[in-house]
This record gives sequence, C-alpha cells and structure tokens, in this order.
Amino acid sequence: MFDDTYRTIAAPSEGLYKEKGSKFLAFAYPVHNLDEIKAHLEQLRKDYFDARHHCYAYILGPRKDAWRANDDGEPSGTGGRPIHGQLLSADLTDTLIVVVRYFGGILLGASGLANAYKTAARDAIDHATIIEKTINVRYRLLFQYETMNDVMRILKEFDLKPENQHFELDCTLEVEVRQSESVRFYDRIAELRTVKIEVVSY
Repeated sequence: MFDDTYRTIAAPSEGLYKEKGSKFLAFAYPVHNLDEIKAHLEQLRKDYFDARHHCYAYILGPRKDAWRANDDGEPSGTGGRPIHGQLLSADLTDTLIVVVRYFGGILLGASGLANAYKTAARDAIDHATIIEKTINVRYRLLFQYETMNDVMRILKEFDLKPENQHFELDCTLEVEVRQSESVRFYDRIAELRTVKIEVVSY
C-alpha cells in the first residue's frame, strides 16, 4: 500500500538562537500556497524592519513538489539551504520557516552562519506541534433524488461526510476520500449507473 499521509505543523511556532551577539529569530508557519507565504514574509519584514536578513525556506504540497530556499543576501547556501534542510529532516511540508537575523558585530563565517540558521530553524520545529494529514481526493456526485438512499448508504460504508449538498430533483454533493480508498470508492459509486462522479481535486 502506498503512503497517503504527510506531516505538517498545526500552528505557528517560534525559535531562537544566539551566537557572538547575533540573534536569529525563527518563525514557522503552516501554509498552503504562495499567497500565504508572501503575506507572512511581508508582515515579518514590517515587524522586524531593522533586521539585517530575513532568510527563509518552504515546502508545499503533499508530495513536496514545490519548494524554495532564499539566503536574502547572506553568503550563498548559508541561510535558506540550512532552513530547508531542517524541513526535510523533520519530513515536513506545507510549512514556511523564516529566520530573522540581527547582526551582533562579529562575523560568524560561512559554517557558523549555516549552523546558526539551521539551529534556529530546528528550535522553531521543536516548539511546533507536528500533525499527520491524509492525501485526499475530492469527488462531486450528481444524481437523481430517488437514488439518494443508495448514495448515502455507500457514504456511510466509507464513513464519509457529504459537503456542499444540494438536494432537489437533481442532487449534488461532494466528498473527500482518502487516496488509498479512492479507487474502491469510485468503483462502488460507479455500480450505481445513474450516478455521475467527477474528480474535483486531488
């Protein structure tokens, strides 16, 4: 059976690392799209406008297929990449971590910087509540009112809750089905030949 779960954080969390007068403030956020990421970055740049750097990394999607690491002016690979490495190490997705640096006047060197960003990001993760979610397929069902009981019986069989329901002569509803159960559910609904089933998202 293929894995249809992923790990993310339940709520924002913070971390901190200090080294030779420099302060590294880490902020972790659960995110679902680039607009949310942009909003968090803009807010942090307003809140910590006097900071030297705002390095960040994010991973998006249940399959972790979208990601970015940004050094924000630090030497290449010393800011965003260590943060991204901690997201990978914790097996997290749909997560943004931003580390805000206040320079303390003493240079840390490339390895010192990388370690500082890594440790700050790890501290934010350690303070977060990590949750496991399932990868789901959303279906829309279209059927006649007289087929209602048959449809509802299958939903009950799979322990599914209908959403966006419209019950008139022509009925529609949507359900989210765990990916590992999606083919079996589709086949069961297809047995009701009068029901049309569409994939909304997956």
